[in-house]
Amino acid sequence: LRGCPYATLTRSCDGPEGRWARLEPHAAVFGPDDDRPRPTALLFHGCGGLRPHLPRYAEAARDAGWRAVIVDSYAPRGWRRELAMAMVCTGLTFHGDRRAGDILAAIAGVSARPDVDADALLLAGWSHGGWGIMEAMSADRRPGTLGLANPGDVALDGVRGAFLAYPYVGFAAFNRRRPWRHCPRTLAIVARRDHLTTVRNAEGILDMVRSCGAEVETWIAEGTHAFDEPMNAPPMRYDEVLAAEALTRFSRLLEDLAPRPAAAPRRRRRAAG
Repeated sequence: LRGCPYATLTRSCDGPEGRWARLEPHAAVFGPDDDRPRPTALLFHGCGGLRPHLPRYAEAARDAGWRAVIVDSYAPRGWRRELAMAMVCTGLTFHGDRRAGDILAAIAGVSARPDVDADALLLAGWSHGGWGIMEAMSADRRPGTLGLANPGDVALDGVRGAFLAYPYVGFAAFNRRRPWRHCPRTLAIVARRDHLTTVRNAEGILDMVRSCGAEVETWIAEGTHAFDEPMNAPPMRYDEVLAAEALTRFSRLLEDLAPRPAAAPRRRRRAAG
């Protein structure tokens, strides 16, 4: 395909529909047991792949009356955690711009579900997933970019919010200061002791996001990168209290973004007499 010179597992160049066809069998859907269109959160894991904390956020979304879809970017590619840790977490392959192709494909695929309100979507990303979301929001989406033949075909109008948990904004995120083209309300969590970025660097990038008109709330969490993931891999360390607070803030964001039911029309009183 023109504009897609590298058709490999890491640099595929299918359309959003084809990409979603590969991702969907590995996507986990949570939500109330009904078929009514509901606001929906799309959850994108970090560089280490699916971890136990993501279902907690999906369950919080369900409890808030939302649906949630956890999108696995690795299983469709046949990647195991060991490969991801060695190749993706080290920055050797599958950078955020390529992850953005999965994010756009998921937006298109999930929006087509009859049980999803396509006008009320939230994108949630942890570390590498947050990097991918930022790329999806800022890219010009010319044909062949982001690993998709036609990324511009995916409408972003329904994306009302973004939840960025310690997004990767280090030196390898070359486009981190590129202005966003779609500017949803955003909650960004910055870890005070994140070994991948300074607070100053992260806050500067978030100020850039604000410049496009987005409402951006920042929480400086007094922990390490991946503080909400139940594991200890120094310098990263799990913090149960901070993890609970992150879940609370996530739920609050969903409540704020949920569509409000239309007010019932007021009945006119009959004139006496």
